[in-house]
Amino acid sequence: MAPSFLALLAQQLRALLRDKGVALLVVGAPVLYGFFYPWFYATQVAQRVPVAVVVQDSSSLGRQMLRFAQASPRIDPRLVTGDEGEAQAALLRGEVRGYALLPRDLKRDVVQARNVAVPVYANGAYPIASKQVQYGFAEAFGTVSAGIELRRLQAGGQSAPQAAASRAPVGLQAVALFNPTEGYGSFVVSAVALLILQQTLLMGGALWVGTLREQSQARAGARTWLARLLALCVPGWLAGLFYFGWIFVWQDYPHGGNPGGAALLLAVLVPAVAGCAALLGWWLADRERAMQVVLFTSLPLAFLGGFSWPVEALPEPLQWLRWLSPSTAGIQASLRLNQMGAPLVAALAPLAWLAAMALASWGAVLWLGRRPAR
Repeated sequence: MAPSFLALLAQQLRALLRDKGVALLVVGAPVLYGFFYPWFYATQVAQRVPVAVVVQDSSSLGRQMLRFAQASPRIDPRLVTGDEGEAQAALLRGEVRGYALLPRDLKRDVVQARNVAVPVYANGAYPIASKQVQYGFAEAFGTVSAGIELRRLQAGGQSAPQAAASRAPVGLQAVALFNPTEGYGSFVVSAVALLILQQTLLMGGALWVGTLREQSQARAGARTWLARLLALCVPGWLAGLFYFGWIFVWQDYPHGGNPGGAALLLAVLVPAVAGCAALLGWWLADRERAMQVVLFTSLPLAFLGGFSWPVEALPEPLQWLRWLSPSTAGIQASLRLNQMGAPLVAALAPLAWLAAMALASWGAVLWLGRRPAR
């Protein structure tokens, strides 16, 4: 008598977990990545970035601007000099990430109401540090500039409230949506988590199916392959719940905007990845080759995911080919549902694509499994 489907599923799940290499990839790797990958971005925002200030104007205004720069939480003026060449040399050596130049006759030009520009130079090779350098100097010098303008308006006969209203007739309050801390970790890890789930499951599944091919156990009926694919989905679903339900909460990343939509995303994403993993393992037919192939695709897929690089800047063929990876649709749907709290209708297109990938890949695996060996 043939065993029930649940018994067959439990048998395949035990076989999957008995393979130490597969278990390490589909169970151990997501847990390790979940704890250690966010650790590198724990500070979220770079603070006290080392900078230099070139002071060529020794007036009281120059000294005031230097004090405001030293008080900024974004930058840390470690080098104060009157020689711009010294600041440039420190920037090239990596001792500072940028510098500001307070030109000669700065106060004289300000008193004469001339347009004064204070150049700020930053190392663009480090975008996060460069942003802090520019913002830090802009906030410090902007505060000094605002004080000068208010005093000038008051000297013209306006009261303090009138001067404040004249300088800023329209109030501006900037609020960062979906990433309140404007942190790099909240931006990167929330998207890369989907890629981690895919790559670990893809490597583990391809390794398992490659082993079945090596041992001539890949030819089986539809019930057996359905049990194998579902067994491969179980650790994927658990890893997804671990990230969405614990890691994002523990790291205080934006989460829980649409829990039902996030659950539906996992319901279609994991089977799509499991089907692709089975097809890849069948094609490679080698246990070790799966890791060699999949491992080097992680970084390209991150750039093709559409969150760290503008999709419009990609060559047109890549804009189409990137949808062959489930992570592309998964990242887009996750950011909308889990981080932005968008309604389900806003993510129907990527969810439908993942469901279609799951059906197509599972159908192909069932066909390959039943096809007689040559």
